[in-house]
Amino acid sequence: MNAVKHFCTITKHKLLVMKECFHVGLYRQGILHDLSKYSPTEFLVGCRYYQGTRSPNNAEREDIGYSSAWLHHKGRNKHHYEYWIDYSLDGSGRLTGMKMPVRYVVEMFLDRTAASKVYKREKYKDTDPLEYYENGKAAALMHPDTRELLEKLLHMLAEEGEERTYCYIKKEILKK
Repeated sequence: MNAVKHFCTITKHKLLVMKECFHVGLYRQGILHDLSKYSPTEFLVGCRYYQGTRSPNNAEREDIGYSSAWLHHKGRNKHHYEYWIDYSLDGSGRLTGMKMPVRYVVEMFLDRTAASKVYKREKYKDTDPLEYYENGKAAALMHPDTRELLEKLLHMLAEEGEERTYCYIKKEILKK
């Protein structure tokens, strides 16, 4: 088990998201971000599947076919769009993404940026969070408004940089 390395990785990530949340004025979210990662349900799985270059949840998923840690995590953290998946209001009975409150979309953006920084380390570029997003399947499950704002912020980061994007978030997005 890699308890110390996993603890250091999740703590580095948590502190980075906290710093970024504070930067844009999301103080409470910064403090509370990802506390469930320290619970036995998530922490022990993270130790077992730790690699240091990607989420241990991916390794657990590859090993047993699902990630118990992820299922626990997404159900407790509102900055994950998966938390907001519910039955459609159209009566079809299908699952669909609900519109996320803006402050959680911003935290999701900051979370993705921090994760890229932690796993990429010194090779990190402001285009990495966008590239990771574009290689995933998230867009199909997100509410269109949530997806639009997240993509806007990811593109802005990639094209205009962190400082300008964070300033925009603080002055334009969170002031509405």
